[in-house]
Amino acid sequence: PSASACRRLTRTRTGAGDDTRMAAAAVVVCRPPPPSLPPTRAGFRFSSSPSTSWLAPTRWHPPRSVHRPLPCASLPTSPPSSVFAPEPGLEPEPPHDEAQDESRPRRIALFVEPSPFAYVSGYKNRFQNFIKYLREMGDEVIVVTTHEGVPQEFHGAKLIGSWRSPLLLSLRPQSLLFPCPWYQKVPLSLALSPRIIGEVARFKPDIIHASSPGIMEQTSNGNIAEPGSQIELDFKYPCSTRIPVFGALIIAKLLCVPLVMSYHTHVPIYIPRYTFSWLVKPMWLIIKFLHRAADLTLVPSVAIGRDLQAARVTAANKIRLWNKGVDSESFHPRFRNKEMRSRLTSNGEPEKPLILYVGRLGVEKSLDFLKRVMDQLPGSRIAFVGDGPFRAELEQMFSGMPAVFTGTLQGEELSQAYASGDVFVMPSESETLGFVVLEAMSSGVPVVGARAGGIPDIIPEDQEGKTSFLYTPGDVDDCVGKIERLLSCEVLRETMGRAARKEMEKFDWRAATRKIRNEQYSAAIWFWRKKRAQLLRPFHWVVRRLGLATAVVKQS
Repeated sequence: PSASACRRLTRTRTGAGDDTRMAAAAVVVCRPPPPSLPPTRAGFRFSSSPSTSWLAPTRWHPPRSVHRPLPCASLPTSPPSSVFAPEPGLEPEPPHDEAQDESRPRRIALFVEPSPFAYVSGYKNRFQNFIKYLREMGDEVIVVTTHEGVPQEFHGAKLIGSWRSPLLLSLRPQSLLFPCPWYQKVPLSLALSPRIIGEVARFKPDIIHASSPGIMEQTSNGNIAEPGSQIELDFKYPCSTRIPVFGALIIAKLLCVPLVMSYHTHVPIYIPRYTFSWLVKPMWLIIKFLHRAADLTLVPSVAIGRDLQAARVTAANKIRLWNKGVDSESFHPRFRNKEMRSRLTSNGEPEKPLILYVGRLGVEKSLDFLKRVMDQLPGSRIAFVGDGPFRAELEQMFSGMPAVFTGTLQGEELSQAYASGDVFVMPSESETLGFVVLEAMSSGVPVVGARAGGIPDIIPEDQEGKTSFLYTPGDVDDCVGKIERLLSCEVLRETMGRAARKEMEKFDWRAATRKIRNEQYSAAIWFWRKKRAQLLRPFHWVVRRLGLATAVVKQS
């Protein structure tokens, strides 16, 4: 109805009670429609108000309700892939067309550091399976990593190891390298290689995915084993370790390509253990710089995502969960082995209770906590499977105790070690997820882990006491009590081990890869296009104004 009709309706419906409310509603709903006169130059309209008898240029504004922001309660929330609380004023979520995403192959450039082919770490299986299933889904993949000894391809994906030729090494003095604050033998470099930039530019990627934070160079003696074999790194001779996450960021901006960063190492937690606490704040600034420049951030666990959100690293709707997975065939209870158990128990006593730890032997893993635990479990044995810079100190710490250090194990030996333990203990409070916990549970071994970092993502509240146990970080009595419950009752151990195995069978690498490829990469591309449109908007405005000015000159 017109404005005059609204006024008549208001006059006839005024009164008490419901009639008054009806009048108010009528006035709100019956706003005058926008004038129908065509716009003049520069977007102005001539007024059609009955109160003015002259023509005057004025800009018509839409009704106030169009401009009024939505209340916080009606803001779009994050989809199931985003488990983090939305912030007020977030932009809308990107649309998702799964059928279209699955049918369109992509060209994906991965920047992974350290190398998942030459460095034994928690995310090695994650990236190897990720590459494998991306290729299986028809995508073209190129992997830039930090080792000259990488194979030429992996499941059809081309691998490029950054390297430093003798000529470049002679031109670039050692003073341009600087030691990693927490691993003094690992040099750092921010160098960019024209060769890498050229390779990626010729590949013409649709999206660049970089592991973060990654500013480390690796070192090795040049003898790199094939994937799947035992790898030992000798930290003596610097080589082949460039193209960190900064390189991925620069290349993405140079090529104008969407950038995804996945956060794998919680460096701010590590810094106080290796160096000065005052470096934590600068590290957070670096992480913010990197991830605010990215179009999407992937995190391995909800806990780490919440840490990044609390630190305001990037917008909450740009933080997505990289679903966990485990190779349930390689890590299986059938690999339990008497010979391996004799090897893991000191003096070949396989009948003794065996506590197991698998992983890197580093200060940040809180392995000294296990010394206090073992002091209260004199009849038990403990085995450390893995290697790292803290090994010598640990061996000295556990001297005279029934402890075995096997070094790095790979393949079937590693599967046998997992399945041959009675209880797996994870004292680390800095895990972004904890793949060794997944592998132990998949092997049918119950876990006693610290309630910190990403471990509660693997053992949620509804599963605690059914598949595994969590203890309060730093509480020796709590940890010892839960280990004793498992060691003293074989039925409980076997029941929880079967439940843990059944739970791990739900986590599939193929499904996790499909979710990233179809949903999260599409979201990154959507955010990138939106950001680019916002950056180009001032230029579009100038072009439109210049066009209008040209039209006015021509008409005059």
